[in-house]
Amino acid sequence: MKLAGRRILITGAASGIGRATAELFAREGAALALLDRSDDLLRSAAQASGGTAVLADLADEAQLLAAVAKAAQAMGGIDGIVNGAGIAGSQPLDALDRESWDRFVAINLTAPYLICRAALPHLQVTGNATIVNIASGQALLPNAPGIAAYAATKAGLVAFTKALGAELAPGIRANVVAPGIVDTPMVQGVLGGYASPDDAPFVQQYAMKRVARPSELAEAILFLSSEASSYVTGTVLAVDGGRTFH
Repeated sequence: MKLAGRRILITGAASGIGRATAELFAREGAALALLDRSDDLLRSAAQASGGTAVLADLADEAQLLAAVAKAAQAMGGIDGIVNGAGIAGSQPLDALDRESWDRFVAINLTAPYLICRAALPHLQVTGNATIVNIASGQALLPNAPGIAAYAATKAGLVAFTKALGAELAPGIRANVVAPGIVDTPMVQGVLGGYASPDDAPFVQQYAMKRVARPSELAEAILFLSSEASSYVTGTVLAVDGGRTFH
């Protein structure tokens, strides 16, 4: 098993990419702490993967710090982090108020920073730790309408992770997965009006002509969390069906 003996904290684990990652990591032998704010869904995910459920609001610093401490205590340490939680949405600049902007920053950028900083002592003890932050193809090619806040915070997450790759090596590797469109609850509002998600006109602009499955993203996250990527740090892995060719 690729993650036997590894202790990994996954945020956004109640659904979508985070849940698919938790289930795959469990099959690969990892001990898991799963963080989310959706109580019922989180408990279901924890039961399915054998992980510890850690309920927290990513916009609340005190809750996040307590969550990392709980995760470390439950697993006896932390060897890896997957920051999969995030928010999306479309708001043109003239409708993007400060409250909305601040929430994008809090969830998509500040929360991963707080989690990484709080977990750092545990990761340093490991000596062979991993951080995988989930950004977006919009961080690489931000051309959708009304996504200034989303793209800016995800691009910030990319830069933050690259900087960590330089700062924390060689004992901690930090990388980014940048998804394209994935069939998750977060994007149902965009894809829900079509008989098949693949029928959406913008999906047909992708080289692969279809949306991704959460399990496909989980496999990429597994690669960056395992010894298979032992010489990879500070990089961005675009899993986007050829949208960015990055």
